[in-house]
This record gives sequence, structure tokens and C-alpha cells, in this order.
Amino acid sequence: MREQALQIREKAYAPYSDFPVGAVVQTPSGETFAGCNVENVAYPEGTCAEAGAIAAMVAAGAREIVAVYVVAGSDSPVPPCGGCRQKLAEFAKGPVRVTMATVSGVETEVLLSELLPGAFGAEHMS
Repeated sequence: MREQALQIREKAYAPYSDFPVGAVVQTPSGETFAGCNVENVAYPEGTCAEAGAIAAMVAAGAREIVAVYVVAGSDSPVPPCGGCRQKLAEFAKGPVRVTMATVSGVETEVLLSELLPGAFGAEHMS
């Protein structure tokens, strides 16, 4: 997953922040889907790398995530933003391992439930 995330990170469109990010999500079958951040001059209208990976997964017909790998060019690993944590939780049917990494190889691994305790879920819709 690391190699995929590094490769897709190189394709990011980040002219405003100069902060390219790559993300890969993995399904229970081991299939992986990659995404990169895509910025927009109307800043909140951009797309995070995690959201891009999720969109690729859904477009391929998959609906469950078991692992996530996110890589950025920072000094320390960067976690998914709050919105992406909720997007990831939408497709988590069990524990999801989230690995956050730097380009230089520093990695931190946590469970999604640690990043987003008390996630809003479908059970709240009834």
C-alpha cells in the first residue's frame, strides 16, 4: 500500500498548498484503490486523497474498507481530516487499520475508531 500511496501522491494537484497527499484503501478481499488530493482555487471545493480513494473503490463496486494508508510530505505523519474520518467510517464494517506515513518512511498506525470515537452511523438515522 505504501508504494501505491507514494505513486499516486506524485499525481496530486496541489498548486495552492503545495502539500500533495496520496491515500490507498484496502477491501477485505485485498483489493486496493488509490486517490490523491485535488485542490481548487475555491479552496473548500477540493478533494482529499482519502475521498478520492473511496470514490475509486465505490466506482469499482466495493463497499467495505479494512485498511487505509495515507502518505504526505510532512515531517511527521498526518491523519485524515475530520470529514475523511467520517467518510472512512461509512465503509468500516469492523476495525479499520489506518497507517499514516511520511515520504521519508516514518509511520504511525492506529485504528479508525481511535481517530473518530463515537462515529455517526446509519443507526443514528432511525
